[in-house]
Amino acid sequence: MSVKNSTTASESALMAGQAAQSPSEYIQSYLKRVTSGDLGSLPIILGLILIAIIFQSQNENFLTARNFVNLIVQMAGVTTIAYGVVFVLLIGEIDLSIGYVSAVAAVTMTLLLREPGGWPWYAALGLALVAVALIGMVQGLIITTFQLPSFVVTLAGLLAWNGVVLIMIGGAGTVIIQDSVIVGIANYFLPAIWGWILALVFVAGYTLTRVRQVIARRNQGLSTTPMLIVVLQIVGLAILSLLAVYVCNHDRGVPFVGIILLVFLVGFSFLATKTPFGRYVYAVGGNKEAARRAGISVQRIQVIVFMISSAMAGMGGIILASRLRSVDTAAGGGNLLLNAIAAAVIGGTSLFGGSGRVSSAVLGALIIMSVENGMGLLGLSSGVKFVITGLVLLLAVLVDAISRRSRTQSGLA
Repeated sequence: MSVKNSTTASESALMAGQAAQSPSEYIQSYLKRVTSGDLGSLPIILGLILIAIIFQSQNENFLTARNFVNLIVQMAGVTTIAYGVVFVLLIGEIDLSIGYVSAVAAVTMTLLLREPGGWPWYAALGLALVAVALIGMVQGLIITTFQLPSFVVTLAGLLAWNGVVLIMIGGAGTVIIQDSVIVGIANYFLPAIWGWILALVFVAGYTLTRVRQVIARRNQGLSTTPMLIVVLQIVGLAILSLLAVYVCNHDRGVPFVGIILLVFLVGFSFLATKTPFGRYVYAVGGNKEAARRAGISVQRIQVIVFMISSAMAGMGGIILASRLRSVDTAAGGGNLLLNAIAAAVIGGTSLFGGSGRVSSAVLGALIIMSVENGMGLLGLSSGVKFVITGLVLLLAVLVDAISRRSRTQSGLA
């Protein structure tokens, strides 16, 4: 009994020591993780600073309120599609059909809106998203039932859904969206006061969540982030949020589509980190066979993930159509597929599965679209844009591979 009591006391002391981690110990632990290859968002932050310096030095309009608002609107469609891509990459798969699946949703919605009498915007949008979610389900079922590579199945989907888009539009050429609500998705800007209110609500929500996490971990005797670090994180987020609203209000205001991106970010982050489904996604991506032996329905998780990917591709396509106020036979083409996948990878989602965060979509899209936006201001040709974007993607993959190898050698992976 005395041995048991002494062991329990030792464990309690150890847990208390973990819970009482000081700020200096936290910083040392972070630096150790970085030197061991766990870079987190550090490359993205440094990359954004470098991009801003380079393009601002070449064109003084890059760091202006108008261009900042334009950048949010430009990245919205790609970011939305990339949210779905993150989940697909987390399970170690790929979805090459997302570009033209996004077009299927946009064209379906637009055609329904212009039917005789016209469908209500919510019915047209809802049916379009249901249709593409079913596309994801079908592709997921084919992959899991016949044990086919997702690369092959979704490549076939890329070709097939491209054909469907051409058939649906037919000889109509360009179809104009006339519904004001749909057009407003990417072209409405919030009044100044609402921008401030939403920023304060967002910061308050983040503060409440972080404090509750710290308290919960302390009550369980687990190591926690020092409160000083938590306070600094909250203050940093508050400064960035209020600064973003301040800059936007100096132009047209906070884009409504930016709020949509934020809602998706919070929702999918919660799904990935706070639900059994999210834990299963990471488990399947980490080791599919181990997940199966643990009782996880791997095939069901895979099908749901492909449905999420297609649904978010559809929403991204609708946002892109709203921004252009129309759809045409070129919808879903160009570099949309490249940018969506590149955004997830550049943001830190591993191509090898099991590693990444939903916020990777936002960070990666910010890098991709900042580069594209800056090159547009400089008037560079399409060829140069593709070359530079490809090099940025290659660099991100190399950083991921090198950091993964470093984590493995240091025992962190």
